[in-house]
Amino acid sequence: MTSSLLSCCLLFLTVCPTDGFLEYVLGRCEFNITDVNKAEFIYSSFYNRKEQLRYSSSLGKYVGFTAYGVKNAERANNDTGALSQMKANTERFCRFNAGIWKETVLSKSVKPDVVLYSSTSSSGRHPSMLVCSVYDFFPKQIQVSWLRDGQKITSDVTSTEELADGDWYYQVHSELEYTPRSGEKISCVVEHASLDKPLITDWDPSMPESERNKIAIGASGLVLGLILSLAGFIYYKRKAQGRILVPTN
Repeated sequence: MTSSLLSCCLLFLTVCPTDGFLEYVLGRCEFNITDVNKAEFIYSSFYNRKEQLRYSSSLGKYVGFTAYGVKNAERANNDTGALSQMKANTERFCRFNAGIWKETVLSKSVKPDVVLYSSTSSSGRHPSMLVCSVYDFFPKQIQVSWLRDGQKITSDVTSTEELADGDWYYQVHSELEYTPRSGEKISCVVEHASLDKPLITDWDPSMPESERNKIAIGASGLVLGLILSLAGFIYYKRKAQGRILVPTN
């Protein structure tokens, strides 16, 4: 699976004078979870939501984006003490906190739940469609793919982005439009950091889901009918036993 780039905001300072002008600075770290030692420290200065000045540890200097910012960048780049302090922030803030983040958050993972079901194709290119829904996994990065008789399917596949559930977990959905063939085997493959090996869920085409639902509903109705019939028969027998027959002339 591909690694992701994370950004950690370390400093957010806002100054808002009474005349309505707004100035603030933002310090952040960007790092790759596979190598936190390459974390980058970025310090930016904004004035009325426009970035004036930026320091990047990958460049090792300040860069100005406005006339005022260019002048301040030139002055700051000539201050060796200030540059040394900014370079130290890369190690003190970024690499240190990136290591903590990776250890306490990114190392924790939750295995996904997979539901595979059939649906109606919306495009009309194929008569059938399978949906592979993956729920309640963490971290966010995940890969969902399809196999047909052991071969990866690359066409007629549509997948959503990872969707946040709002409780630290995520979900994702992948759709495969296809034309059924006799004897084929279609599988949904899920790869995630919580899994030692890919999680493969095979589709059982023995009976369409709609037919299975009809049978289940019919069977439930039959059982309910038998129960009601038996209850009525018992009630009738008890009432009949309690009657007193009076002979007539």
